[in-house]
Amino acid sequence: MARSTASGPDIVTRGLASNRLGVPSVVFFGVAGAAPLTVILGAISTIYAVVGNTAVPLVYFVAALILSIFTVGFVAMSRHIVNSGAFYSYISHGLGRVAGVAAAFVALPAYAAMQIGLFGLLGKVASGVLEASGIKASWFVCALVGWFLIAVLGVLWVDLSGKVLAVLLTAEITIVLIYDAIMIAHPAGGRVSTETLAPAQLLTPEVAAMLVLAIAGFVGFEATVVLSEEAKDPKRTIARATHWAVLLPGLLCGVSAWAMSVNTGAGNIVQAAKDQETDLVFALVTPYVPEAFINVGYVLFLTSVFAAALAFHAAVARYQFALGRERVLPRLWGVAHPRTGAPMLGSITQSLLALVVLFVYWATQTDPLIHLFAWGTTVGGLGVLMLMWGASAAVIAFFIRHRRRENVWRAQIAPLLAFLLLSAVLAATVIGLGDLLQVESDSIFNWVFSAAYAVFAVVGVLWAVIMRAARPESYAGIGRGAEQQVLPESPSFPVSHSLPRTSDVAHHS
Repeated sequence: MARSTASGPDIVTRGLASNRLGVPSVVFFGVAGAAPLTVILGAISTIYAVVGNTAVPLVYFVAALILSIFTVGFVAMSRHIVNSGAFYSYISHGLGRVAGVAAAFVALPAYAAMQIGLFGLLGKVASGVLEASGIKASWFVCALVGWFLIAVLGVLWVDLSGKVLAVLLTAEITIVLIYDAIMIAHPAGGRVSTETLAPAQLLTPEVAAMLVLAIAGFVGFEATVVLSEEAKDPKRTIARATHWAVLLPGLLCGVSAWAMSVNTGAGNIVQAAKDQETDLVFALVTPYVPEAFINVGYVLFLTSVFAAALAFHAAVARYQFALGRERVLPRLWGVAHPRTGAPMLGSITQSLLALVVLFVYWATQTDPLIHLFAWGTTVGGLGVLMLMWGASAAVIAFFIRHRRRENVWRAQIAPLLAFLLLSAVLAATVIGLGDLLQVESDSIFNWVFSAAYAVFAVVGVLWAVIMRAARPESYAGIGRGAEQQVLPESPSFPVSHSLPRTSDVAHHS
């Protein structure tokens, strides 16, 4: 990318670093967001214990199937739209610019909540690992160390973060496969049972709540599309990476949930989960492996949370970049560092917001595991689920106007199925949010977060209407990414003028 010859220091450019990431790197970002080891050690054992139903493995496979259907239309649209705004951009192209800005105003708090919430778990897990080594450190200090590392990586080269995630995810997946093999190799009663995979279990009333929790565990796979402008050959890379980012966590989580039931026996898995909680997997494999394997597992649990927090940081920073570039946010959010190509102000903003929240939780002595991690990721997951629901509708609308670009399955059937399935899951989530947060039936938290997202969306609609009236040239560029960029006018921030264009991006609102 050429540098500007304007006078003054060349501090920032307008474009993200292009041609940086191949399929493996993009997959690692998507899988890291889904955090399979964190889901396996935390969410799966919790679902077994709290819901008390043995259909957990089957539910994870079904959740992966639903999201795989969603990704069919999602990645088909990615071949026509290359934009770091992902859901925001897709909804802008499919349902119109007003709906797109409303989606953007939902996306920002949703991804921010997911990312900041993970610091609660990161701090607690790191504190526990250090304590086992004889070192006492509070969750807050540990969270601050993780925050600092992510803040630094957030403003460096995206492929550097990709390499970090590659190392962490490779180790994470390897330990999961080893643990699964050990549990399956030592079945209860000497016989490998498939009882927890029986399809009849899907008819039980608890399945709806379990499905909501399972899909929440996949949130983050869409980070692949957020990186589209930085990928090599994005029209192919993003499509392949997104499918893998759904299938890989789905298979890992489903097989691991089944392996747990094989080791304990289908009739004992619920009680074992209640007794051991998040230590369930470690308790099951401890009799068969050296202590070092257990210690490695705890360390990788920590790095899994770190990897997820890094992936979500990258996602929210790039959302802010996309919105700044298109003047939905102030223009300075739409600039990137000339050397690293990182979305500089978006990354710094997210880091500062996370730091403020961490200090508030520390000062008020609020439980970081429940009210930061559990609440933050659940509420953030609700927002991302809303975005997926809106994106599935946008895919349908987009391909109605572009019939010849994709076949019937990708353009119509799969998106419609995804919309119907996600509508049911979203309704169940909104209705049962209080149960997911484990609050009393008369608590304000049963509805206040859903209402807050509705308010954010309405504010987005109003802002889009104001833009259309006051700044029609900026309004015309909403969701169009590098196709229609508005140059920052500040002389302190000279920009590059030789940016790549996405010539085959759709030009329809």
